Amino acid sequence: MEQYKPVMPDFRNFGVVLRALMLVHIGMLLYVCAAISSWSEWAVRLGDVAFWVEPILMGSMSLLALFAPFLQRWLYQRALVLVYGIVLSWAALVHQVFSKLLFELLTVSLMQMLMLVLITTALLMWHYQLWLKTLSPRLAEARLLALQARIRPHFFFNSLNAVLSLIRSQPKLAEHLLQNLSELFRVAMGTQSSLSSLKREVELAKGYLEIEKVRLGERLNIEWHIDNMPEKASIPPLILQPLLENAVYHGIEPSIEPGTIHINIFRSRAEVHINIRNPLLPNVVAKSGNGMAQENVRERLLLYFDAEANLSIQRGNDYYQIHIVLPFRELNNEQTVAPVFS
Repeated sequence: MEQYKPVMPDFRNFGVVLRALMLVHIGMLLYVCAAISSWSEWAVRLGDVAFWVEPILMGSMSLLALFAPFLQRWLYQRALVLVYGIVLSWAALVHQVFSKLLFELLTVSLMQMLMLVLITTALLMWHYQLWLKTLSPRLAEARLLALQARIRPHFFFNSLNAVLSLIRSQPKLAEHLLQNLSELFRVAMGTQSSLSSLKREVELAKGYLEIEKVRLGERLNIEWHIDNMPEKASIPPLILQPLLENAVYHGIEPSIEPGTIHINIFRSRAEVHINIRNPLLPNVVAKSGNGMAQENVRERLLLYFDAEANLSIQRGNDYYQIHIVLPFRELNNEQTVAPVFS
């Protein structure tokens, strides 16, 4: 069994921030319930506690979001020390400011506040690691399903037959297609614990479509709209290929008429949008298996980006479209990014 390694959460992620806010406020409410002697004290006591909690919580989360890129690149133990240092330093600053403003009305000592902040931070970090351990089996299952979804036997054998038919007539093209096929399998069989760049995933997708173009000929047309694509955006590996394989398998293969697959990738503010559209054939019985690749992609987007990414499906009279939205995170060439698991 693979040894568990702690991972620093991405404090810029909406899911991470939301869970921190929820857990701290739940703890605040429980503390108030335990401290009051009658319900008439509820509002006043809650206001007193919130007066201290909110500035520390909001300021700490903002600072952690600012330092998030550094925290994820460092070793976990080193990053954890920085997290504690940031939170405790901010809490001490808040106490100092309030001490000057409130004078004798201040009833919370600095040591009391720092101890509470330290315990709360430790509990939150323990919660994130517990969540990671809980979701680890789901990640392993998602990797297996991803492998099954993106390497269908019919694609493998049909690709080999297409290459064999070209060996004598077009040896250079046959060699190029074998290289594309080899690269797809190399990436598929490798580890999927880190993110890839969008440019790399588009290159793999183009290699896959080149193979299918040789096999299907004039029946397959491809339109790329990637002029506004952020090449260094981070994305889970082999997200595009299984969706394009679905588009070919369900939108092109069943018809004898030519069809076009449209791929549109662009950045809008802090989001990356990916649209994959294929023809919808009204008079052809739909093949089974379309949902497995989509659900796998949705699962991996959740594991890597939590609530910040989503996959939606749009059906028109003559088209079927997959729309993916994920946060824009520029991938460093030397950076290895683990799933959020928040």
